[in-house]
Amino acid sequence: MHLLLVILFFLEAQFCVQSSDSSSPAGENLATNGLPFPWSKVRLPSYIVPVHYHLLIHPNLTTLRFNGSVKIEIDVKNNTNWVVLHSKNLKIFTATVLDEHEAHLSDKVLSVLEYPSHEQIAIFSPKILTSGEKYFLYLEFGAPLSDGFYGFYKSTYKTKAGETRVLASTHFEPTSARMALPCFDEPIFKANYTVRIRRGPSHIALSNMPLEQTVEIGNGLFEDQFEVSVRMSSYLLAFIVCDLRSVSGMTATGINITIYAVPEKWHQTHYALEAALRLLEFYEQYFNILYPLYMMCFWIFKLLFILCCVPDLIAIPDFQAGAMENWGLTTYRETSLLYDPDISSASDKLWVTMVIGHELAHQWFGNLVTMEWWNDIWLNEGFARYMEFVSLEAVYPELKVEDHFLDTCFGAIGRDSLNSSRPISSLAENPAQIEEMFDTVSYDKGACILHMLRNFLTNEGFQSGIIRYLRRFKYSNARNEDLWDSLIKTCSEEEFTAGEYCYSSTQATKNHIDLKKMMYTWTLQKGIPLITVKRQGRKLYIGQERFLKIVLPDDPSCYLWHIPLTYKTSHSDYEMKHILTTKSDVLTLDEEVDWVKLNSDMNGYYIVHYDEEGWNALTELLRINHTALSFKDRASLIHNAFQLVTAGRLSLNRALDLIGYLKSETHNVPLLQGLGYLQSFYKMIEKRNIADITHNLKTYILQYFRDVIDKQSWSDDGMVSDRRLREEVLSLACDFDYPPCLEKAKHLYNSWVESNGAISLPTDVSETVYMVGAQDDSGWAYLLEKYGVSMCETEKSKFLSALASSKDSEKLSRYILGINGTLIKTQNLPSLIYLVAKNPVGHFLAWDFVKKHWDELVEKFPLGSFGIRNIIVGTVTQFSSTEELREVEDFFKSITEQVSELRVIQVATENVEKNIMWLSRNLETMRTWLQQRLN
Repeated sequence: MHLLLVILFFLEAQFCVQSSDSSSPAGENLATNGLPFPWSKVRLPSYIVPVHYHLLIHPNLTTLRFNGSVKIEIDVKNNTNWVVLHSKNLKIFTATVLDEHEAHLSDKVLSVLEYPSHEQIAIFSPKILTSGEKYFLYLEFGAPLSDGFYGFYKSTYKTKAGETRVLASTHFEPTSARMALPCFDEPIFKANYTVRIRRGPSHIALSNMPLEQTVEIGNGLFEDQFEVSVRMSSYLLAFIVCDLRSVSGMTATGINITIYAVPEKWHQTHYALEAALRLLEFYEQYFNILYPLYMMCFWIFKLLFILCCVPDLIAIPDFQAGAMENWGLTTYRETSLLYDPDISSASDKLWVTMVIGHELAHQWFGNLVTMEWWNDIWLNEGFARYMEFVSLEAVYPELKVEDHFLDTCFGAIGRDSLNSSRPISSLAENPAQIEEMFDTVSYDKGACILHMLRNFLTNEGFQSGIIRYLRRFKYSNARNEDLWDSLIKTCSEEEFTAGEYCYSSTQATKNHIDLKKMMYTWTLQKGIPLITVKRQGRKLYIGQERFLKIVLPDDPSCYLWHIPLTYKTSHSDYEMKHILTTKSDVLTLDEEVDWVKLNSDMNGYYIVHYDEEGWNALTELLRINHTALSFKDRASLIHNAFQLVTAGRLSLNRALDLIGYLKSETHNVPLLQGLGYLQSFYKMIEKRNIADITHNLKTYILQYFRDVIDKQSWSDDGMVSDRRLREEVLSLACDFDYPPCLEKAKHLYNSWVESNGAISLPTDVSETVYMVGAQDDSGWAYLLEKYGVSMCETEKSKFLSALASSKDSEKLSRYILGINGTLIKTQNLPSLIYLVAKNPVGHFLAWDFVKKHWDELVEKFPLGSFGIRNIIVGTVTQFSSTEELREVEDFFKSITEQVSELRVIQVATENVEKNIMWLSRNLETMRTWLQQRLN
């Protein structure tokens, strides 16, 4: 057989040069059987394209294995003998190639070459596959259900009676469809899917499309056959076998939406149904495109007179990410879909609504139009993140989602102001690099530059542009530049006069609008601009450079953005605009002014640094009349000031003086922004055991914000913004041992325990109450018991946070970090490690746990995944000394082979360097400032 294959390789080389497209000799890439593998690149060859998958899958929930077969119709672009596709951890039983009449091209069993390092297999056809002809690739395969959270994996849940039940679910994004079936697992290879699933009578099967029919096949098995899917990428395929319960409703356009959950959590699905119905209706109107799977359902309805139940939203008991946008079958972590009004807080409700809004937006951005390759994943995730805010602001204005958007951009800036950041559109080839693309830059920075662009183009211009984009590339793939081409439309003077959302040739020339060039400066280079402002009379001297928290050997001045500036003055009641395309510029005001505030409402993605006179004027304005600026402007001023302190561009004194007005602040966003910085400084200094500053800073915060704390009620009354403020402020007060807070929390906790959990605590303060209760042995033990029996994941997350707040190191190391996987699900391990790490008693325990169990962690959470990144960042960024930095660097050097390509290592270590630098610059200033204020 080996000799035959060598001969076949020779023939293949003679007759089909397209089989290898690499500068590396084929012999360097050896398959598992020692033979040369015919393809040397990580990405698949483009000369074979899948057209239609016919998939049969049968999971056995007793043996925890699955078997399947797939017949793939392929389109051959160039003559070849080889078919190369993806497969990972699958055992291939049979492989054969069929002609267009489904006749075998060879009487012999075809050998399958496996190349695990690229997760690829190759099948050789003795007969050349001719360009333009129709062929089928047929494979039979099997594997155990995965123990992790990718591919086709097992999930379990416990009933109230203590019975463990098993279900099987998929999660394929970005590169895990290959773990469930052999396939062309790249986003460019869109195809149709016909899915059949075999199951027992006590389960149901779900997939992307509506159920066509169920056939009883004997031996107690049923086969569910689903409608043919639309053309979609492999990562959007999904199938589930489970015994979950559902609730359904219909939109105004006739789309039936179904929510699935564990039977005993069914009552927690009703809010998700309401939100999904309302948000889907909004998207259909906003995009002016009906839900993309609806048209197929419409034809089924006309021909077969059945009701189409798409899309489905399903809460999976074990799920690593927040949710996944599988077309027609979106999957969620339970905390991201289920809402119990008796337990869930206002923040929980906002989170569930935002996640649903995100995943439904993906049905257009990501599913209907998909990025060509993972370097442009932001086209999916940045848009979906931004549409969360656009949709909720329109559909649920009472949730005040705009308050949260500033935090999104502030978070993006925190990452983007480090040298370890990356361009929005970045190179990503292997699975670990691709996993890391699902980060703050793709999601949050992507959303923030879209928000800036929307304000630049106007709401109407932005909306009409993305409609053009969706229509032009529907059921296809797009690149970065395709979006910019769609968003800016040059039209005739007549079209412009008639009200088309476009720029006339005259207008475009006049305003020098080159949208593509402008947006390339935001997507193809990393970092965030720093705008410097100096006012002399009526003139504003403006400059731009890259904002960095740590000065680097390379010159930040080599960066240049095209920035749509906005600004307000003391003498203007409207926003003024200017596009900065050079390193510096001079603006002339109409008249002398008292103050100037750039970046109106934080609609632009940049930091602003004023000269001394400018900061003085704005500080005084906040002191005497803070409402002259919007709450967004006030919050962004506070944020910018403390970011500049970290970078060494502004003194800590000036930033602290700036927030001196907060006693008069009534809006939660700027208030929490200022309070958040003080709290973060306290936590860092506390971990350094600097007793005098720790004590004085706590005393100052409690004294200065006492009025704000004391007026908070222990209830769920008020608007969402009031409730969010209450949740944060009372949590801080109790954490700082403020006696009235501790007294009230202990009273509520004791009443709750005495009722055996029967009374309902105010949802917004329940986590604070649990944290106070967890500080003694009996309270901690009771919470652990309640954690084990609770049927609400939102409640369990609050219990877990409280348990991890214990000041008893033995409890943290022995009971919390030691019981994961039994009482505490593996999916919660990353957040659990972070919770322990941010506890002053637990941050070394968490780090030691990560070092000791590193190999086990990367088995559970693949390199580059959300889980492993959260574990690294959550533990490492708690450190702030050179000794700790050296220890972190030494550990990662010891596992260089595993993590050498991970960007998150740079992100984590650079954050430690930032902490070290902040303390060296500001510790004495903080000490003196506090002494002056307290005396």
